[in-house]
Amino acid sequence: MTTERERRLARERKRRQREREGGGVRRSDVRRAQIEETTTLDAPLEQPAITLDINGPAHGLKIAVIPDAQVKPGVPINHLSACGNYLTEIRPDVILCIGDFADMASLSSYAKPGSLDAEGQRYKADVQSARVAMDAFLDPIRAVKGYEPELIMLYGNHEDRITRAIAENPRQLQGVMSLDDLGYAEDGWTVFPFLQPVVIGGVAFNHYFPSGVMGRAITTAPALLRKMHMSCFAGHLQGRDIAYGKRADGSSLTTIISGSFYQHDENYLSPFTNKHWRGMYVLHEVKDGSFDEMAISVNFLLRKFS
Repeated sequence: MTTERERRLARERKRRQREREGGGVRRSDVRRAQIEETTTLDAPLEQPAITLDINGPAHGLKIAVIPDAQVKPGVPINHLSACGNYLTEIRPDVILCIGDFADMASLSSYAKPGSLDAEGQRYKADVQSARVAMDAFLDPIRAVKGYEPELIMLYGNHEDRITRAIAENPRQLQGVMSLDDLGYAEDGWTVFPFLQPVVIGGVAFNHYFPSGVMGRAITTAPALLRKMHMSCFAGHLQGRDIAYGKRADGSSLTTIISGSFYQHDENYLSPFTNKHWRGMYVLHEVKDGSFDEMAISVNFLLRKFS
């Protein structure tokens, strides 16, 4: 009987053959690879949520949420420095990256075990572009004397490509590449594994929230509210989706899915679907699961804070 892994490798061989013959990559193949990459079927079960006790004002925390930046070589990053400038003005208590700050495009098709030699230079370029972009984002914040916000980094499925590549070929890649190459911890971030939910002020944050036997991402904010029964913030999906509810005691619940904080277009999307909203969020007065959300678009940051 053919296993799912064997079928995956067969599809990858066909894809590479089409590329050699000049056929390119079909959009359907890209989508299938994305689904395989983001399923948790072969991964360990997600960890129980970790609650972080962060001191803040009595009325609640101010949390800046940075959705998926998907930084890779050649894409504009000036919105990240503009965002850093903006955050120095509003001074959030917490800055939280929801995952996929780095795109790691060199590993996006890493399904078949092989040598790092062929991809080594592209991998290094991916890592370097992420580190340069992180400096662009953090430099304005570092320059403010006495301002030291909590920096929380959740790994996304794009950073997890490194882990998956090592798992596919541990004999050649173990010790050659690692998540530490991205330098997040060196830059002062408290880092959490892919799909590790983190709760701050009664709000759960995760790159995405899995559901069902296959562990696929919950894709709408109303579904996230129904399934999680608490205020949540997820990235991973382009655009923005918001849902509201109330608990039995009358306090509010809010779920947000927003996963696009970049300027470039993605080649696997159509001209229409590339027109999604792009930006970040500031959550005001975060306390016991309630907050007031404020959406900040990339265009606003570039216009006002570049």
